[in-house]
Amino acid sequence: MHVIEVENISKLYKLGQVGTGSLSHDINRWWHKIRGKEDPYLKIGQVNKRDDNTMASDYVWALKDINFSVKEGEVLGIIGRNGAGKSTLLKLLSKITAPTTGEIRIKGRVGALLEVGTGFHPELTGRENIFLNGSILGMTKSEIKSKFDEIVDFAGVAKYVDTPVKRYSSGMIVRLGFAVAAHLEPEILIVDEVLAVGDADFQEKCINKMNSVSKQGRTVLFVSHNMTSVMQLCSRGILLENGLLTYQNDIRSVIDTYLKKNTFGAESSFDLAAFNSRTGSGRIKFTKLEIFNQHKPDKNFLIGDDMILHLTLESKYEIPGVAIAIQLYDRNEQILSNIENIDSDFIIPPFYGTKTFEISFKNLNFYPNTYKFGFWAGTPDGSETYDYIKFCADFNILSGSARVKRNLRPEKGIVYITPSWKQIN
Repeated sequence: MHVIEVENISKLYKLGQVGTGSLSHDINRWWHKIRGKEDPYLKIGQVNKRDDNTMASDYVWALKDINFSVKEGEVLGIIGRNGAGKSTLLKLLSKITAPTTGEIRIKGRVGALLEVGTGFHPELTGRENIFLNGSILGMTKSEIKSKFDEIVDFAGVAKYVDTPVKRYSSGMIVRLGFAVAAHLEPEILIVDEVLAVGDADFQEKCINKMNSVSKQGRTVLFVSHNMTSVMQLCSRGILLENGLLTYQNDIRSVIDTYLKKNTFGAESSFDLAAFNSRTGSGRIKFTKLEIFNQHKPDKNFLIGDDMILHLTLESKYEIPGVAIAIQLYDRNEQILSNIENIDSDFIIPPFYGTKTFEISFKNLNFYPNTYKFGFWAGTPDGSETYDYIKFCADFNILSGSARVKRNLRPEKGIVYITPSWKQIN
């Protein structure tokens, strides 16, 4: 059974002033509206890019012709870049605002956590806000009381429950907001990116709670930029781009599509020659990187997959001796490893022209995350740098492979280590 059905919804916003700037135009617009006609002052034909300062129109479609449905008990991930329309869609589903066109049909109560402090009155205490939110969801006082202790314990605010919410930190507000939204038993739970405000332990609690909620037959809509959390929690996903729903499928396919479109390159091949931020004498230059997963072009991996790099360099001079180093960084651009050809007993002969080297990594044992590359070429003794580029390419570890027995999160560390275990007495 479908508990959410979205048919051809669009949301139009006018930039700047709300009216047209003219009483006669406002009346004309109203007259067209009551006759079911299109807005006569709507400019059309522009690409829906909210960050484009060259747009001539005062109107923007935050969403345009969105269609999807969600089954009871399903966990749907909503993915997209900033400005893609994710938050607007959730506000429409939460009935905070109405669509300009189209229809949304929802069966059941909706509990939403969209922004820090949404639904909380700052002058009321945590206790009062819990009862206020429960009442808004249509619950009786006795129903709210039965969940009260569980909510306070989950949020970790027992000490401050009788303090006005305006004195809470943003993290405390998020914890309490999520606890209220998840524990007051709405049939549909909507959670936006606000969980990023919480610490790693609380985020894990939230993921576990949302898993529990879905197993009870309730529906969850989840927006996050953390692809690991989305992969761990969701079974299906939709991808929004510039206000359009461009793809929907199983969550792995949607994440793969998103990552290929929204990282350094659309594919697993990187034009290093065009990378501008570089240092060195230029006697040798990195020109291309290709990334392969199990011999297929791909930069998305599971823990335990094999990664192969094809790294191409070019020199217009004959270089007697060359050393190459590959630097590996985490998503925060902290260096994790410096990998040199000499450490693998691979000696590069005198160098001239264009050469491509294959570097193979067996069993990638990194926790799910995005990792970045840097490349250095110079003399074997390090006295001269020929070319050095940082943060010029990336790859993703999405989840565990079949040999990984449990869900893993990036907050747990960097390296996934599985030593041999045995009992000796």
